[in-house]
Amino acid sequence: MMRKNILSGLIATALLATGFTSSVAAHQAGDFIFRAGAVMVSPNESSQDVAGFGEFGISDDTQVGLNFAYMVTDNFGIELLAATPFSHDVSLNLGDGNGHTKIAETKHLPPTLVAQYYFGSSDSKLRPYVGAGVNFTNFFDNEFTNDLGGALSDLSLSNSWGLAAQVGLDYQVNDKWLVNASVWYAQISTDVSFNLGADPVTIETDVDPWVYMVSVGYKF
Repeated sequence: MMRKNILSGLIATALLATGFTSSVAAHQAGDFIFRAGAVMVSPNESSQDVAGFGEFGISDDTQVGLNFAYMVTDNFGIELLAATPFSHDVSLNLGDGNGHTKIAETKHLPPTLVAQYYFGSSDSKLRPYVGAGVNFTNFFDNEFTNDLGGALSDLSLSNSWGLAAQVGLDYQVNDKWLVNASVWYAQISTDVSFNLGADPVTIETDVDPWVYMVSVGYKF
């Protein structure tokens, strides 16, 4: 519910803000925008059943987020999202009465490229926008932290390509500096492969996270 409220609030603000203007020059064709801040990946995970223990659970993580945008016109831009590596705990309900228990860790980098449409005009101080594009996720440093007495080994996660969508809002503080809030949804699917005893197992897993970012930007 909290995720839906955040997204709904951003969308509502964006729609209300399209007519808000100021004398401060905002985004114009040819501008480069660099933003840096905190970004949280919150998986909306689902998977096939794992050896009778149900589906995987995947934890949230917050890292330093960076994005780089170029304004092709006053209203259309291209943006690349990057970040320091995210680290997630992977868990299972082992039926021991303790709920989900951590069994593994994984890290990933999810660069995301989107084409954007900015509402308002080039002299608007408040610029809501929407975007759509593609996400690539590279999983690495995959390891079991609880191998269930030697039953689990050789963990690997396949990389993923998927679609991504975005909604965001820039507020221009002055001609160079701005503050930003944005939300992404990305399709991330991976094959989780490991050995269960002597048997190789592959579990199809959808991560499909919501990604939230608040940042400060600089235009040049």
